Amino acid sequence: MAFLQVDDDIALKRLDQEDAEVIFNLVDKNREYLREWLPWVDSNATIEETRTFIKSTDDQHNQNFGFHSSIWFRGEIAGIIGFHKIDWMNRNVEIGFWLGEKFQGNGIITKCCKVLLDIAFYDYDLKRVQIRAATGNKKSNAIIERLGFIKEGVARQAELLYNHYVDLNVYSMIAEDWKACYGLNSKMSSWM
Repeated sequence: MAFLQVDDDIALKRLDQEDAEVIFNLVDKNREYLREWLPWVDSNATIEETRTFIKSTDDQHNQNFGFHSSIWFRGEIAGIIGFHKIDWMNRNVEIGFWLGEKFQGNGIITKCCKVLLDIAFYDYDLKRVQIRAATGNKKSNAIIERLGFIKEGVARQAELLYNHYVDLNVYSMIAEDWKACYGLNSKMSSWM
């Protein structure tokens, strides 16, 4: 599958089994770092579990419920971004993302989120995109707020992080607000 260039340094590639080893290695090298805010790290302990995850995202795409992409930064895999299952009846979706520690601070997630928002609102004609982030996860919350999402509230004790629950900030962006702020930037329709 071809890469989609986000900018000179960043590209997206729909998840593919051929990338299972590099994805697993990125998770494995960043296990302690990712574990602070992501509840799935311990359940991705083998390359076979990574393959199972990739298969589930392929099934999701084939059923027209969205997609997940690997994020490449200067030719090196940096993380994952994607849509959780699209709710076509209500025309909304949630975005999830993560990056390896050494890739932080380069604006990667902000730029990739803009691409996914364009896909959601222009290519898929969705009405609403949601992102949730632990209240203590300052980096993720800052990205979401910088993108112009509206904080709708806090879901109390909404996610189990291994041995404790965390509260999640719930943010949304609606199509009218995105289009008013950013206009059409999508390069995506031919990619998906």
